[in-house]
Amino acid sequence: MIDADGLAALCGHLNIVEGQLDRQMVLTPHPGEMARLTGLSVAEIQADRFSVARDFAMQNGVVLVLKGARTLIASPDGKVRINTTGHAGLASGGMGDVLTGLIGSLIAQGLTAFDASTLGVYLHGFAADRLQSGFGDAGLLATDVMREIPAARQALAKEA
Repeated sequence: MIDADGLAALCGHLNIVEGQLDRQMVLTPHPGEMARLTGLSVAEIQADRFSVARDFAMQNGVVLVLKGARTLIASPDGKVRINTTGHAGLASGGMGDVLTGLIGSLIAQGLTAFDASTLGVYLHGFAADRLQSGFGDAGLLATDVMREIPAARQALAKEA
């Protein structure tokens, strides 16, 4: 799992992640971090998020979680999943840490990096959606989402 400052350290050194498929490497950049990783502008990334995410994952042999509205999860084999949960309230400090920890815990439970990233992103957004009626799109803290994840996971299990 590589997020935040780890992504900054990778800029210009992507060769470090090459050949790490057996390690299930997951990168979780927001568009600004993705711009620094690729040398593209944020506008270029936002104009074609799907292709940028897919191509980066394939070229670097990683699972890429391109955060933002309709977060994308791209696999090294070219599959891309589009997340449907979450809202603007997730764009605050610490949310990426909660997401990264959640994905890491799902990998530790035996899911592949791609499936763990897909479920983690969905569950993270679903927990935030459950809190939206009380918080709206502003004022939501990462700890609020973190505390809601167990209840959100139980709610999803009941639906299944």
